[in-house]
Amino acid sequence: MLHGLHENHMNFAEQIAELERGASEILTGADLRRKLIRGAPLRVKAGFDPTAPDLHLGHTVLLNKMRQFQQLGHEVTFLIGDFTGMIGDPTGRNATRPPLTVEEIQANARTYESQVFKILDRERTRIDFNSRWLSKLSSTDMVKLAAHYTVARMLERDDFAKRYRAGQPISIHEFLYPLAQGYDSVAMRADVELGGTDQKFNLLVGRALQEAYGQEPQVVLTTPLLEGTDGVNKMSKSLGNYIGITEDPDSMFGKLMSVSDELMWRYFELLSFRPLSDIAALRREAAGGRNPRDIKLELAQEIVTRFHDAAAAARAQRDFTARVSEKAVPQDLPVKVVTVESGGLRLPNLLKETGLAGSTSEANRKIEEGAVRIDGVRVSDRGLLFKAGAEHVLQVGAKRFARVRLEAQPSP
Repeated sequence: MLHGLHENHMNFAEQIAELERGASEILTGADLRRKLIRGAPLRVKAGFDPTAPDLHLGHTVLLNKMRQFQQLGHEVTFLIGDFTGMIGDPTGRNATRPPLTVEEIQANARTYESQVFKILDRERTRIDFNSRWLSKLSSTDMVKLAAHYTVARMLERDDFAKRYRAGQPISIHEFLYPLAQGYDSVAMRADVELGGTDQKFNLLVGRALQEAYGQEPQVVLTTPLLEGTDGVNKMSKSLGNYIGITEDPDSMFGKLMSVSDELMWRYFELLSFRPLSDIAALRREAAGGRNPRDIKLELAQEIVTRFHDAAAAARAQRDFTARVSEKAVPQDLPVKVVTVESGGLRLPNLLKETGLAGSTSEANRKIEEGAVRIDGVRVSDRGLLFKAGAEHVLQVGAKRFARVRLEAQPSP
């Protein structure tokens, strides 16, 4: 019998469907099925460098996938890359990333625990640190490890290749990062490693190193990078399109309700804990005429309940519904197009561009007073950055509104 089958009342096909849910790629699907059929619990790992301790919903896509494996009875390890964090992950970088200090790593790692157990089962989650084995490797061990991979293979990595072609420096220690991450899989004898699509190269290095060390290669399962509330760019704090998991209930609820009807289904797939059959039923209801807004309310309530509680979610829904029923935002607002340079436009400048503030100093004052809302959510960050590809409703005070569409500045 497949491990966890009785506990979860899922047949084999249903378990596979759940594990494939929202996955970008599984390398390989046949290997995963073969490992599952054996019936023994799989050793599943996902690594987190403690560089950004404030998690948003984009980070939780990977945690949700870990939770699915956990609920199916598998052994899940939340691996904190305290050793690799001292190297600095070069993924997606066009320059060498400054390594973190030991103190920064320890401080960031501590903040993870209070956040990740809102999703993962504390009693069934193993937390480990890769310094436990990587710090014990001798210089001889490191030379032997490096001998299992070539420079040519390293330069197949997109970010390394771009920097090499552009004549930008690549430090030797950056080549050690994917090797060190790959060695984690060897040390843990991992059956499955999870990571975002941007980590695919590193995950495949782990698969190759396991073969080199005589182990059965792990299955690599990548999860997508979740679009932010603008529906265009990857969720990111710097882009202002994020939903933080420590945000207050009203802010979280309002931001979830601001996503488009189309993006709502992607959020259901990647963020909701509801079974796929339930989501399929909701899609049929939407096709049959049910208002997508009502379905979105269910999504917002589920997410806010998870990170706060049911009472807070109910209050947030009441407050949101009250704001809408009072028709606080005019329905016939014309769209004002604002062109944005590649570096983005800060909130005070955006308020000035739309005529909601006479100057950036006035805009800053309004933000500090708590008089500014974006899509119904009060904002207090003067450094909030907006990039092309989004549409928002801006509000200053009780009666001043502007609907703005941000478009990229045309090339000369």
